[in-house]
Amino acid sequence: MEESPCGGKERAADAPGRRRLDSTTVIERTRIADLAALPDGPVSVAGWVETVRDQKKVQFVVLRDETGAVQLVNPATREAEDGDDTAQAALATTNEISGLAHGTFVHVTGTLKHDERVKLGGLEVKIGALQVVSAAIPETPIADDSSLDKRLDWRFLDLRNRKQNLIFRIQTTLEHAFRTYWVDRDYIEIHTPKLMASASESRAELFQLEYFETTAYLAQSPQNFKQMAQPAGFGAVFEIADAFRADPSFTSRHATEFTSVDAEFSWIESHEDVMAMHEEVLVAGITAVKEKYGKDIAEVFGFELQVPATPFPRVTLAEARKIVADSGHDVVRADGDLDPEGERRVAAWAKENHGSEFVFVTEYDASIRPYYHMRKPGDPSVTNSYDLIFNGAEISTGAQREHRVDVLEAQAVEKGLDPEELGWYLDFFRYGVPPHGGFGMGLARVLMLMLGEPSIREVTYLFRGPTRLTP
Repeated sequence: MEESPCGGKERAADAPGRRRLDSTTVIERTRIADLAALPDGPVSVAGWVETVRDQKKVQFVVLRDETGAVQLVNPATREAEDGDDTAQAALATTNEISGLAHGTFVHVTGTLKHDERVKLGGLEVKIGALQVVSAAIPETPIADDSSLDKRLDWRFLDLRNRKQNLIFRIQTTLEHAFRTYWVDRDYIEIHTPKLMASASESRAELFQLEYFETTAYLAQSPQNFKQMAQPAGFGAVFEIADAFRADPSFTSRHATEFTSVDAEFSWIESHEDVMAMHEEVLVAGITAVKEKYGKDIAEVFGFELQVPATPFPRVTLAEARKIVADSGHDVVRADGDLDPEGERRVAAWAKENHGSEFVFVTEYDASIRPYYHMRKPGDPSVTNSYDLIFNGAEISTGAQREHRVDVLEAQAVEKGLDPEELGWYLDFFRYGVPPHGGFGMGLARVLMLMLGEPSIREVTYLFRGPTRLTP
């Protein structure tokens, strides 16, 4: 047993903020989020300086770490006589606090006191000793009103604020809940290659690179390889990983590198089975986020997160086109798919008529779907596929896949493709494959729409687009 920062006996493994790395302890500290549970008394905290209020008789410092912020207080000593070591030390602390720049990392030991009059969390720490661990340059390159591009240039500083910290804690919880849903149902997590010998989707949005004596491409999705798991006998698989699209779009919801959430499973009867699983996954994720961060979301984003009811409303693409037309908007895409405004109109219809932020648009025309989507039995002009719209924007495409190799080859030819060029993919289906389906979903879009943010740039750790490769 050993002394804790607050004077009590506790096991090292249970000490708040303590971490062990190869039997070596890192700097002893209590995370700010854990302070409220401690009694008044000695404490050690560490983080970066957010603000300093340097008054004549007292100094206040707002210290922030990865879990929250706390007020530090120091009775200011402005002068000291020679020979008075205690006063000299107090003066040195006062002067050091006066010179602290925003962003400076410090380690502080002092006395914790609970006081409901303190607006920031109802507690404060009286500084006993302060150590500057890493000083920051006084001039901060960004401010709260800086443009998004400017903030992205200095992303490591932009990420220090509470809102950004919360976004990525929410992302962690969301992904963990997705994984938990699948793992609990015996799905296998796979990690598919991102270097491809040929396109996994359309060649129109393909990144090409030199690969020894040949050419490789960055994977646009794990589609081919998650389908490969079905004849392999895996049954059900999922992956959360990077994907790449050479898309020159500058919209709020496009990126050239993004995190794709994918699942595929066997023995389905139709795309309805995929949609049922899809909505359960999302409910599991949003429920986990609400339970852990609902209060924080209300404080930081200003709304109460709602867990959606199931089943989500469903409309066919033909019905969606009519809804959009009846609302006074023409579907302007040449292929007949919904444009962004059309998606917003369908979402508004779902909200008004079903009280849902989600809506499945199903039975997409075969002409605008890939050759590997199964056609609807009895009506080959449409597919057993869907798009999922969330708060006005598409977040996912899913479908039942065509598993009969003769039909698959015929549909490829119909799309102008040469089956010879699809050789290794078509081999999956020549040795037996069960009926299967799945979906791919953009993680950043889900976060953006769930939190009401205006751009995926706000919810992507480091955004990549046509004109951004740094930092």
